[in-house]
Amino acid sequence: MSDLQWLCRVPLSIKSAQSLISTLPESEFIDSNLPGYKFVSKTVNYAEIEQRWLVVESQERRESDLRKLSQKVIKAESKAVQELKKLSQEKFACEADAIIALSKLSKQFKYHQIEDSKVTEIKSNQKDNRAKISYQISATVSKNKSKINTEILSAGRFIIATNVLESKQLGDDLMLSEYKAQQSCERGFGFLKDPLFFADSIFLKSPARIESLGMIMGLCLLVYTLAQRQVRAALKDSKSTIKNQLGKATDRPTLRWIFQRFQCIHLVEFNNEKYVSNWNQDRDFILNLLPDDCLQYYQLIT
Repeated sequence: MSDLQWLCRVPLSIKSAQSLISTLPESEFIDSNLPGYKFVSKTVNYAEIEQRWLVVESQERRESDLRKLSQKVIKAESKAVQELKKLSQEKFACEADAIIALSKLSKQFKYHQIEDSKVTEIKSNQKDNRAKISYQISATVSKNKSKINTEILSAGRFIIATNVLESKQLGDDLMLSEYKAQQSCERGFGFLKDPLFFADSIFLKSPARIESLGMIMGLCLLVYTLAQRQVRAALKDSKSTIKNQLGKATDRPTLRWIFQRFQCIHLVEFNNEKYVSNWNQDRDFILNLLPDDCLQYYQLIT
């Protein structure tokens, strides 16, 4: 596949990708011809392959990310204050134990930090009039501006990559347009990773078997996509709709929803005769949107 030209999304689980989107200053981004987008191009070498990474900033996505970040910071602050209050009520046998406990709590904070910490010695009299010494913590919580600013800077950003290094051959704007055009394909591969496929529960020992499973899943996705396109095209041609999961009319149902509509269909044998159970007009209408070859599976009632 070394001669194959490719274009794909870069997972932000890659450390170098995460570092790139969180350190690039806003001044390096230029406006895209596509409204609402900015980008900056970088040539990198990842996995021993030289490639061009396009760091994209979506204004719509940035506004959404910033709203979510604000909500997360408020929620995290409330939780941090409660945890610190709870810790401040505990009594420790020595000052070192108190400091260690405070340090452990501080490491759990994502957007906040401990300030003005103080360990106080407390004496209490026991029944035999001997003084018992314990230690308590007092501190305050403040926002960790460094961590918050890092997320603010990376809000709305994502990276797409290609091995086409020459911008004359594949310009930055065209690169972004091509990526947006293949989003339906991206969603398809997301569907393959759905827990319903149980792919993560299958252990394959050899590379050949992994390749075989990948081929089978790819074929499944092909059949799924073709069937979904067929249903949508038939609905559009007939100017018809079916009800979606919310009971609203749609002419763009997913095939997954179609599958769910047919889950309760069973083949029943009674008095040496076969019947298809739970059939109705809605399912009959959906079935007739598909090619004639599909009818043979329900030939008892069609």
